[in-house]
Amino acid sequence: MEASLGEIPFGIDFHPLKELVAVSLITGDLHLYKYNTDDSSLQRCLDLHAHAESCRTVRFINGGQAVATGSKDCSILATDVETGSVIARLENAHENAINSLINLTESTVATGDDEGCIKVWDTRQRSCSGSINAHEDYISDMNFVSDSMKLLTTSGDGTLSVCNLRTYKVQTRSEFSEDELSSVVVMKNGRKVICGSQGGTLLLYSWGFFKDCSDRFVDLSPNSVEAMLKLDEDRLITGSENGLISLVGILPNRIIQPIAEHSEYPVEGLAFSHDRRFLGSISHDQMLKLWDLNEILQGSENAAKGQDASSDSDSDGMDVDDNPSHSKKGTKTKNANKGAGFSGSNNFFADL
Repeated sequence: MEASLGEIPFGIDFHPLKELVAVSLITGDLHLYKYNTDDSSLQRCLDLHAHAESCRTVRFINGGQAVATGSKDCSILATDVETGSVIARLENAHENAINSLINLTESTVATGDDEGCIKVWDTRQRSCSGSINAHEDYISDMNFVSDSMKLLTTSGDGTLSVCNLRTYKVQTRSEFSEDELSSVVVMKNGRKVICGSQGGTLLLYSWGFFKDCSDRFVDLSPNSVEAMLKLDEDRLITGSENGLISLVGILPNRIIQPIAEHSEYPVEGLAFSHDRRFLGSISHDQMLKLWDLNEILQGSENAAKGQDASSDSDSDGMDVDDNPSHSKKGTKTKNANKGAGFSGSNNFFADL
């Protein structure tokens, strides 16, 4: 299944229960599509000019009742999925352009901006819960580990940060990579953190030891890994700047097989449907494509899965920085602020 978007897409997300997929566009528009599994059709059911500038990120929130978008114009918008009406808009949610947005719990989301600031929003309390200045460049991706209340973030400054959402502080930060880090997933039952990079190298970190990576996988180089999805504890799916979507095994590290070619243009985003039957991809070719996972993974199930290595038994302790080092690329430092400092955002979720 595929649909022409008409403009370059930046974000993609599937509804958690229904056959709906949302796409955010460079024009500031939000598109919502209904996909039919019987006749393999995609039908646009919402076309909303959500923001004055590019709409960089999109997520279904509140169990799928609303869809939230973040923009270069620093605003966050919540839109009703059923009616398409605007529920709430928060102007100047960040001081800088919003680049990333993810769900944390049923009632909280996190947003990251172009200057490395992360904010956590509580939809139940209808306020900003806290802020963390985690990086010194744009937030490229975030991954929430609910068991430990840690938020893993990657950035254009070439670092991986581990943020403690109980204290709203950076608990530890990696050394600087030669390349910008573009994506992050947690695998191997929480023991490994995988980061994609602009140079195409996958950096593997052992949980609790984030200062330097424990392994590097270079077979996807030199094409930037723009997006990653965890398929299971041993395999992930990558989207690269050459348009290829690949199935990659972790420990042992290998490209199991290329599973799709979106186009010759960079893959901008990947997402799974709620039942994991479909893989959605967006690219600079201005197309939304939905791939049948059973079909594109056919044959890969017989490939040997990654096996746990006995040497990969890191301790449960974590290296903690009281004062995480800042980037050598700049000297910008900001203090973390709590929600009390965001009085203008307290009513954002009042109608959700």
